[in-house]
Amino acid sequence: MKKILAIYYTQSGQMRDIINSFTQPIIDAGASVEKVEIKMVNSYNFPWTGSSFFGVMPDCVLGVPAAIEPFTLKESEYDLIIIGYQPWFLSPSIPSNSLLNHPDFIKVMQGTPVVTISAARNMWLNAFVRVRKSISDAGGKLVGNIALVDRHSNPISFVTIFYWMLTGKKERYLNIFPKPGVDEQEIEDTAKFGRIIAARLNMPDYWESLQVELVHNEAVNIKYPLMFIEGKAKIIFSVWAKIISKREKKGFWLAAFKYYLFFALFIVAPIALTVDMILVKPFFGDRILAKKNFYLQLN
Repeated sequence: MKKILAIYYTQSGQMRDIINSFTQPIIDAGASVEKVEIKMVNSYNFPWTGSSFFGVMPDCVLGVPAAIEPFTLKESEYDLIIIGYQPWFLSPSIPSNSLLNHPDFIKVMQGTPVVTISAARNMWLNAFVRVRKSISDAGGKLVGNIALVDRHSNPISFVTIFYWMLTGKKERYLNIFPKPGVDEQEIEDTAKFGRIIAARLNMPDYWESLQVELVHNEAVNIKYPLMFIEGKAKIIFSVWAKIISKREKKGFWLAAFKYYLFFALFIVAPIALTVDMILVKPFFGDRILAKKNFYLQLN
């Protein structure tokens, strides 16, 4: 019997639903799946307030870990570890980053195949690169990655995700906007990725080419406009995080960042993207393809 650990953090319950759907075919195939939901010593309440949400930005972007409540794992070794995480501010969420830096979890990751599954508004690339590095640094072997996103347009998903975060209601805002977050049908459909893994459990070299099969089944989808915006934004977020972290009174600077974020998303990003699509993208196809492949690679 294969021993599999599925470990994750969730505020809203969305990642719990994803993990349950994803792992059910693996359980049905006869594997032992241990599910562990981590909790923080200082929990992040859901729904958020605006100030509490933006207040975590500096530590999140700078990768400052926080204390996790003690957790117990039944096994000292696993045949596979599944990590469920969320990007916050284009970075691994503080709970996810804290788990990846936890000495007990680092120990169990060493030499173990790992599959990551994330749920994001739409920008997951930078967070994945950092998670990928953390797994590698811990001695884990990343063998698969699944990135679930809200598939609506960038401005629309920005509005709906804030409505969900600030009210806790995963419903249609004003009865006009679509529901926020990863679509419920897509959450159910993560079972197909579980079936892919289940079919490989007893094969020799069963993790070889797993990511190729996952990508073929649309486990990841990289859109150039979002890749372009995220590539620019991660640098700017880092600058803001370093500035704010050095201030004793952070309220003013966090408010400034919030309004800058709104301005950048709705004004600056469309203009920059339009210029890029006309003057840059047509002439750098090979470079763009190489960058996409960088995000698809697992090591």
